[in-house]
Amino acid sequence: MTAASEPARNAGTRSGSNRSGTGAKTSAAATFALVFGVAGLFSVLTAILAWLGLVLGIIGIILGIVGLKMASRPGVTGRGVSIGGLVLSILAVLIGLGLAAGITTFVNNESAVDRLQTQVDKLRDKLD
Repeated sequence: MTAASEPARNAGTRSGSNRSGTGAKTSAAATFALVFGVAGLFSVLTAILAWLGLVLGIIGIILGIVGLKMASRPGVTGRGVSIGGLVLSILAVLIGLGLAAGITTFVNNESAVDRLQTQVDKLRDKLD
């Protein structure tokens, strides 16, 4: 028997709905909050794209809050996804702010910058 000759599964029901006919939809804001949270956290952890991760984290927090509000509506799911997106977005923002504060403190400390410059000069001398 080939796949074309088999009867269609769930014939007569819409795709993505359950058997009772009341299909719950996941909030788009919740899904995007999770996506922005993951992207923001990844960007912050690269340290080079920390500024981008900070922006993505802020957007993720806003979308997570909207997703939580939408998930409280009847027929809409996504509360867990919203919470996951919120947690990841908040982590991205906190790590991004911590990284920015650390870099700012380091750059404003002349002795630390001088030590770094000395190390860079030593590495250049070794390469030459």
